[in-house]
Amino acid sequence: MPLLIVRYLLLYMEPVMLEIGDTLVSLDVIEKEFICNLEACLGACCIEGDAGAPLEEEERQKLKDILPVIWDDLLPAAQSVIREQGVAYIDQEGDVVTSIVNGKDCVFTCYGANGMCYCAIEKAYKEGRIDFYKPISCHLYPIRTKKYSGFTAVNYNRWKICKAAEVLGRKEGVKVYQFLKEPLIRKFGEVWYNELNEVAVEYERQKAQDD
Repeated sequence: MPLLIVRYLLLYMEPVMLEIGDTLVSLDVIEKEFICNLEACLGACCIEGDAGAPLEEEERQKLKDILPVIWDDLLPAAQSVIREQGVAYIDQEGDVVTSIVNGKDCVFTCYGANGMCYCAIEKAYKEGRIDFYKPISCHLYPIRTKKYSGFTAVNYNRWKICKAAEVLGRKEGVKVYQFLKEPLIRKFGEVWYNELNEVAVEYERQKAQDD
């Protein structure tokens, strides 16, 4: 049971994962603070890194379906890459990811007048032009999930470009799982999220008792 795992952690100080349903959740997800600070990072996660955003197979098809709607929002270089290899490719780890430009920029990146990066998919969704918000891996970031035989790992991926988000999260007292409530429910469901929240509250309560 999750609460037993929490108690084990507090007694022995071992780096364990929290078992929620068929997932194993890193403690960082409930311990660390985070709030995206787009004014500071300008959406750098869309254009940094050495691979595209992970995709579920049905998302790959969805991106193909909505491509004609968002095509004119994409940069010429991105359009060229998509013409050559499509909306996605297989990265070095064997995962399906969004295609990228110049080895790092997601092909679905567009820019505002202030130089801020925007997701062309999310932009079209908010304008009511499509019914797909964006890939769940993007919605969940900085959480990354990985499916294994029998369980799914849920980890907090710390990245130097998100330092301002960590600072803002600490200032406002918002944990990673709280900031990402909407995408976590989208991915795992409301029952799963409520159980995670209960575990997090119990974890903090027990920590306070031991201090």
